[in-house]
Amino acid sequence: MLTFATLRERWASFAGGFTVLVLGMTMVSMSVLALASAGARVPERLAGAPVFVSVPMPERGDGDFAPDRPWSPDMVASLRERLAAIPGVAHAIPDRTFYAQPVIGGRPVAGEQGYAWSAAMLAPYRLTAGTAPREGEVALDRSLGLAPGARVPVLTVHGPVTYTVSGTVNGPGVYLSDAEAARVSAGVRAIGLVTEPGADIPAVAAAARAAAGPAGVVRTGDGRGVLESRDHERTRWIGLQVLTGMAALSAFVSVLVVASAFAVGVAQRRREFGLLRAIGATPRQVRRMVYGEALVVGVVATAGGVAAGASLGPVLGDLLVRVGFEPPGFAVEVSPPPLAGSFAVGVVVTLAGVWSASRRAARIPPLEALREAEVDDRPMPLVRWIAGAACCALGLAAAADAAASDGSDAFVMSGLVAAMGVIAGLALLSPAVVPPVARLLSWPLARGRGATGMLVRESALTAVRRTAATATPVLVTVGCTVLITGMVQTTAAGFAQARATTIRADAVIVPDGTPGLTDAAASAGGAESSLFSGLFEPDGGVLSVIGATPELLERAGDVQVVSGSLDALRGDDRVLVADWLAADRGLRPGAKLPVSFEDGTSASPTVAGVIRDADADVLLSRSLLRAHDPVALAREAYVAGAPTPPGAGARVVDVTTYAVEADAQEDRLVWIATALLVLVSTVYAGAAIVNTMVMSAAGRVRDLTVLRLSGATGRQVAWAVAAEAVLVVLLGTGLGLVVALPALLGMRRAFTTAMHTDVPLVVPWPLITGVIAVCLTLAACSAALAARPATRHAARR
Repeated sequence: MLTFATLRERWASFAGGFTVLVLGMTMVSMSVLALASAGARVPERLAGAPVFVSVPMPERGDGDFAPDRPWSPDMVASLRERLAAIPGVAHAIPDRTFYAQPVIGGRPVAGEQGYAWSAAMLAPYRLTAGTAPREGEVALDRSLGLAPGARVPVLTVHGPVTYTVSGTVNGPGVYLSDAEAARVSAGVRAIGLVTEPGADIPAVAAAARAAAGPAGVVRTGDGRGVLESRDHERTRWIGLQVLTGMAALSAFVSVLVVASAFAVGVAQRRREFGLLRAIGATPRQVRRMVYGEALVVGVVATAGGVAAGASLGPVLGDLLVRVGFEPPGFAVEVSPPPLAGSFAVGVVVTLAGVWSASRRAARIPPLEALREAEVDDRPMPLVRWIAGAACCALGLAAAADAAASDGSDAFVMSGLVAAMGVIAGLALLSPAVVPPVARLLSWPLARGRGATGMLVRESALTAVRRTAATATPVLVTVGCTVLITGMVQTTAAGFAQARATTIRADAVIVPDGTPGLTDAAASAGGAESSLFSGLFEPDGGVLSVIGATPELLERAGDVQVVSGSLDALRGDDRVLVADWLAADRGLRPGAKLPVSFEDGTSASPTVAGVIRDADADVLLSRSLLRAHDPVALAREAYVAGAPTPPGAGARVVDVTTYAVEADAQEDRLVWIATALLVLVSTVYAGAAIVNTMVMSAAGRVRDLTVLRLSGATGRQVAWAVAAEAVLVVLLGTGLGLVVALPALLGMRRAFTTAMHTDVPLVVPWPLITGVIAVCLTLAACSAALAARPATRHAARR
């Protein structure tokens, strides 16, 4: 016969696992839905052409967003002529793009891009007022509020140009006449086929495939999604990493927290399992009973979590777009397969989490359960000892490797492995580590607070598994938060410090509301700037290239000349190559480097020397790169002497400000992703803490009743329980800091060696303090509230 106390204990164990699973599966289902919706999409501006022919796209590695080799101008003309002759094709339109940003009210309009007027048919966009643009005219999006006949400055790569608005269209973009667009656009990589009404699309695609031959690939339907911009592809890739991390972290932590919840539940029900064994239940039957209970809880909780995730998925999609992890137009679509997969993950997580608890329940002997005291002094399993020791040994070995690093790239991974290994090891060994550390921390409390302090100390030391179950999530959360956030902030500060010490300039011109600097803005006040682009090898490989002057490279101070001289860049027929490229291709001074440029033309400049640490594979003269890449914008311009106002789309900052802001966008995305992971881990830690407090309170009714009957007031009991919870959270916090801070200091030393400058250690203490405060508040409040029913029951007695 089940008593009220037994039912309450069982509900507490179920409620803990239920809450954690609902939360975890909500996160998993939201992430999985977003991942399923995050595939490449057909750009809106190309959705009106059912068939495209694009350049061949070689396989690229993960995270490689290099552009594809464009067609040569002669190939574009030939392909266009052949494709336009296909029956059913009304127009064959090369997709020409270029930089164009209108300036309205003295500020550049964000998000605008330039296109040839014929490309409007690819959407298709239509005129809402006025006429098509001619030479010196422009058609703009009607949402900008400019009427035909108005004059508007437009930023181009060369500088601001004032155009007359010829008309407005019902879509975004800055449209110039086809002839003018051809002069300022880059190479063509796709040709869209606008078909006649009623045309047979499969037949048109087959004819286009025959007409293009090996020079092009036909794209139809959803296959046109590969034509999205590399910027959008890169944004989707970043979002993929964030969503994958959130889903994996949610599933992983759910397993740990569910395992902890059921472990505590099994420990509190040892007498019940012992009685079952005493009346003849076999270990297999006990395991089946625990699995059955967990499966019921898991199915119900997972269904609730999946339903919540389905309703919150669109909200997550909007958030991802706003913070920059998904391109504009992204939306989470709710579909059955991702939800079914999330449900299956929830069931697997439940069964994985309860595996250890079921084995422990099945091993309970009848007599031990009947005579068991409240003291939890059972030894840890041998497997846990071995796993914990192995993780700690791995972490210490990685720490030694990081400490001995000479500044190579491997030291970051070594530092992470060191900290994560020790954190995992301490989490596994927590039942053995917690008692001596708790005894040390609680010693002043016991001496200074009399009976209450002694009670708090002895309770924490006696219930080892309860203390460890509470301290472990805090240890993992605080340790990982300090490590990851500190590493991100220290890395950003290190790069800024290195940049500030190498630049030899009086000021820097940087973009202001634009994706880069125009030539006019970059040369204001005698400033000098470099251009970044790509060179395409005959086999399809892409080399990064910087077009610069010798004076600019010396002023930037980040290029080491191995052989030759920077003066080689004064000629348009010579290049300097990176040391790895010279070794890999066997390029000696005087050798030819056959490449194609962004405009599709080919050349074979002469190798004049070898360089190192140039942030590019090839250096050539700025004038040569500009001649072959009419769309490249400068990232910054260095000023010697007093700067002059650079005009719209640019601003002047000092070197220190530039060093901090240079990677601001990248740092923002990395920090947001880091904060999301910290938020997820903190939520799970809080759930684990609350779960442990509620479950342990259900099993401490007898202890709390004795306290009340011995004269303690309800408030005193609540304070004692809350103080014990705070002590345990502080214990986990201390262990997390002890593990993470030395690893951060080691990585800081390696950063200093690698960057040849003193890198400051930056730890976001406000965020860390907030995480600790949340854990402390949840632990104290949940412990005190969970103990109230027991104290009231004792008072009635």
